[in-house]
Amino acid sequence: MKIIAFGVRDDELPYFQKWSQQHHIPVKTVKELLTTDNVKLCKGYDGVSSVQLKPYSKDLITQMRNNGIKYWSLRNVGIDNIDLDAVKQNGIKLTNVPSYSPDAVAEFAVLSTLRLIRQSKAYERKMRVGNFMWAPNIGKELHEMTVGIIGTGHIGGSALKYFQGFGCKIIAYNLVKYPEYQDYYVDNLGELYAQADVISLHVPLTNDDRHMIDDDAISKMKDGVYIINTARGELIDTDALIRGLDRGKIAGAALDSFENEAPIIQHDFKSFAAIPDAKLRNLMQRDNVLITPHVGFYTHTAVRNMVYSSLDNNKALFDSNGQTAPSLLKL
Repeated sequence: MKIIAFGVRDDELPYFQKWSQQHHIPVKTVKELLTTDNVKLCKGYDGVSSVQLKPYSKDLITQMRNNGIKYWSLRNVGIDNIDLDAVKQNGIKLTNVPSYSPDAVAEFAVLSTLRLIRQSKAYERKMRVGNFMWAPNIGKELHEMTVGIIGTGHIGGSALKYFQGFGCKIIAYNLVKYPEYQDYYVDNLGELYAQADVISLHVPLTNDDRHMIDDDAISKMKDGVYIINTARGELIDTDALIRGLDRGKIAGAALDSFENEAPIIQHDFKSFAAIPDAKLRNLMQRDNVLITPHVGFYTHTAVRNMVYSSLDNNKALFDSNGQTAPSLLKL
């Protein structure tokens, strides 16, 4: 068996090398993302490992199969940037990593909430110009707040427990009601919006929940709500978010993922003015908005687990002739 991995960062490389040595399986690593320009490198390999925010097109997937690839293992959970019909039509077996480190993202959601309600960005800005005055940036205390968790899967469930550890009242919404969180569920999103001081998003992006946070949803929220998004940028209508911030309906927002982020993330624009997204620049200039470059997951633990799980999945597919793997997706 031979595997080729695309989009390999320097922080991932030691884990690829260690796994390859332990399993006596050659793994070729390529720094560039998987594209139609380099898909020909797949020829002669049994499986592919990849991670990227940029779309995997139908043409790219067809070329993967034409170059002999039958097994494809992502190093991430999200599949909203993949033409799944093309995967199925080409008979490629696809796996993801649904639980690389729920704690990493959950911790980041709590961290972002604390930074927002204690107005840390405003203090940092003031101190850089020599202003050490307290007012008017008085904070709020997390334990006095009601936190609404939307999505109680691996990450949302971890976030629920962390927020609960701060003494918050927890309410939650999920399409599937898990028994362990039964005491926290409300009947509908409208009920959650009406009660929550903090809303933390932990759902995958689908056609059904794209722009779930829009003008209508925001109108149902409490005045002065805080919105935390460590999931997918397209869950929030950016224009609606800006309108909510402008009129004070939304007290603050923390976005580790934002709309149209694929051309932005992992790119050094050298200057603020060069960032090619006017709405993003608008948000970044606000003291009550935190923007981070999709790094909620980015810990040593998570990176290791993402690499190992992806390669383990690929090996399992090869060993079973494509019949089974720990995280085989049913398409």
